[in-house]
Amino acid sequence: MTIKDVARRAGVSPSTVSRVIADHPRISPNTKERVRLVMAELGYYPNAIARSLVNQTSSSIGVIRSRLTQGDFANPFFPAVIQGISSIAHRYGLHLVLSTSSSFTQEDEECLNLLRQRRVDGVILLASHRQDQLIPRLTEEGYPFVLIGRHEGPEAINWVNNDNVADAKAAVEYLLGKGHRRIACLDGDPRYVVSADRLRGYELALAEEGLPWDQRLVEHSEFSVDGGYQATLRLLEKGGQFTAIFAVDDLIAIGAMRALQERGFTVGEDVAVVGFNNTILGAYVQPALTSVHVPIYELGQIAVQMLTAQIYGSGTFPDQQMLQAELVVRSSA
Repeated sequence: MTIKDVARRAGVSPSTVSRVIADHPRISPNTKERVRLVMAELGYYPNAIARSLVNQTSSSIGVIRSRLTQGDFANPFFPAVIQGISSIAHRYGLHLVLSTSSSFTQEDEECLNLLRQRRVDGVILLASHRQDQLIPRLTEEGYPFVLIGRHEGPEAINWVNNDNVADAKAAVEYLLGKGHRRIACLDGDPRYVVSADRLRGYELALAEEGLPWDQRLVEHSEFSVDGGYQATLRLLEKGGQFTAIFAVDDLIAIGAMRALQERGFTVGEDVAVVGFNNTILGAYVQPALTSVHVPIYELGQIAVQMLTAQIYGSGTFPDQQMLQAELVVRSSA
């Protein structure tokens, strides 16, 4: 079947069929529906490769995450944000290309190759890291991209994020309001901006309360249950006394709860624990985890809308959007 067969059956011109396939706004909804019904009846499927050669687009967007491992897939943040991305990409008829790599340098090259080879029309970066080299290169070469997170560099870029400094500060202030004065922090990988921002929020909350900085109460961790477990054991070995733990990710917090319980502490009574992201796992552990709720699904949705506006002119969206987070209080703190 060809476009001409569809056009003949639908009583329209071949160019109208092409415009329906491209979802052209000037084609009436009734005509679009009639042509699409004929396409389905005849079993006609547009040739995506031919369309990409004509339109100079791939109808694909890249999703970039460095050092993505099996453990990262276990973190509910990534399935949730990718589901948000997929929901809008599907609406626009776009395919997703997931790019993972073992190092930041490899991530940079693979991302640029995707764009240079026109395998994707633009990319969504799922994280930014300190001294990021990819974002300046994307900006310099003029490729469309959106960052989910914050960029430390001077480049004016498109991003969607929550205020990790303010949100972490509010979580620690909640613990301070409960009377805790010895609050430990389980931070993430220090190479990532999100880890630095959430640690900064912790520092600001203590400073405003007039509490001294105690290095014995801070440990870095992988974003995993085992990472939080091992980091908590290191906290206990250092001998710094604490009555509460602020963890920058729910999986880290759950690992901390496991370590505390194995050492005989009652979470929520002897030691309060607060996590971050309010992923589905936190509501089902015992005790249920108090956590900062981040609208993860919406982050993914907005990122795609911002990117398609850049690439295809599909609507107008702000260059930057900051989403609201809130603390969900449960039994752990």
